[in-house]
Amino acid sequence: MIHLESLFSSGLVPDIVFSTPLLATEPNPEAAPLVLAAVLLSLVFIYLASKLGGELSKLVDLPPVLGELVAGVIVGVSALHLLVFPEAGATASDSVVITILQQIAGLSPDNIEAVFTSQSEVISVLAELGVIILLFEIGLESDLRELQKVGVRAAIVAVVGVVAPFFAGTFGLILIFGMPTIPAVFAGAALTATSIGITSKVLSELGQLKSTEGQIIVGAAVIDDVLGIIVLAVVASLAKTGDVDILNLVYLIVSATAFLLGSIFLGKFFNKSFVAVAEKLQTRGKLVIPALIFAFSMAFLANAIHLEAILGAFAAGLVLDETDKRKELDQQVIPIADILVPIFFVSVGARVDLSVLNPTSADNRQGLIIAAFLIVVAVIGKVITGWSIFGKEKINRLAIGIGMIPRGEVGLVFAGIGAASGVLDKPLQAAIIIMVILTTFVAPPLLRFAFKGEKEELLEKPDLVAEN
Repeated sequence: MIHLESLFSSGLVPDIVFSTPLLATEPNPEAAPLVLAAVLLSLVFIYLASKLGGELSKLVDLPPVLGELVAGVIVGVSALHLLVFPEAGATASDSVVITILQQIAGLSPDNIEAVFTSQSEVISVLAELGVIILLFEIGLESDLRELQKVGVRAAIVAVVGVVAPFFAGTFGLILIFGMPTIPAVFAGAALTATSIGITSKVLSELGQLKSTEGQIIVGAAVIDDVLGIIVLAVVASLAKTGDVDILNLVYLIVSATAFLLGSIFLGKFFNKSFVAVAEKLQTRGKLVIPALIFAFSMAFLANAIHLEAILGAFAAGLVLDETDKRKELDQQVIPIADILVPIFFVSVGARVDLSVLNPTSADNRQGLIIAAFLIVVAVIGKVITGWSIFGKEKINRLAIGIGMIPRGEVGLVFAGIGAASGVLDKPLQAAIIIMVILTTFVAPPLLRFAFKGEKEELLEKPDLVAEN
């Protein structure tokens, strides 16, 4: 599990003090260079895994993020042990990185555990930054102007797509499996996500991005992102107390909504000032550095008012998406995300112990049943959204429902933060990861199938092809 709480007060997880100081404050100064060596070697494994996994996924026409996650599982505790973490129960003797340092750099037995713990802390810091940058990037990609094209219908699809799987998953886990309330709520929340990036890519490939169905799917996915982040902010905060306080819940929902909407409203006035400042600066990073300052400031502000840092980063992305520099900023944030975000995805995969889903063990069978349950709820809870659309216009409702299925990177954020808070045990965490993987795998081919009839009809009518 990702103990982000031991890194800095991000607000994502409960406050816990460092168990082992980092680098310069290492009790034994001689160990500091070896901590750096361990971090560098870990990053080599992380980036190799993420790139190989992403490229292999691309070859089979699947989202690269899935390859990064699966690669993380392979290099992590489930297989190669190239990247393991003490908070997940691993020891220094389990780490291939530490073994290599012992053989090459002469790491002494007295420093083994200290170096292992500190190396894990640093990687987790980088993973935390990856989460913040990821949510900032998602905010930049969530074009609010799309909502004006589809209006109320997209909003209804989004709300149904959040409410239905959330309540079905939460109460199903409580009533059927007897799961405690907080873990069930977190798992239910993980079912609400929709990956706008994956769906948009498939729609674009099919030539359906500008169709009525495509606009509804994309618009609903944008709203879904907003609702999903609010849900994540609420359940992550609930995880801190371990109790469901109705007044606190209402406060979190109201304050999260007000913070997000208020940020967007004030952003209309902020945008001109931001662009003016960026144009006056003359040195490198004159656009991306002010943007990161704004994103980190918003993350800090959200945390200061007892919300989540990721909500602030997401709001910052939404605000800056409305500036005239949006496209240029998008391009400059991508390299930063390319550096930090894979660390998060690979780390999430590395912490997943798939042995808990081994069917040969009687203790693991409930985890497999939970995974199957979550997958069913995840698919049905989104597919039904297509039939929530009103009006007499002929619409491919199945395509709309399928387009909302993939959880992608947003679902992984839920799983990662749930693990970080200590709310999810290993079987439930692995079950959520499997749900995210399978829903993201099946959605693209199913969406192609759902649009197959429309595509054949367009080929038979050239005038319709021209319009699309």
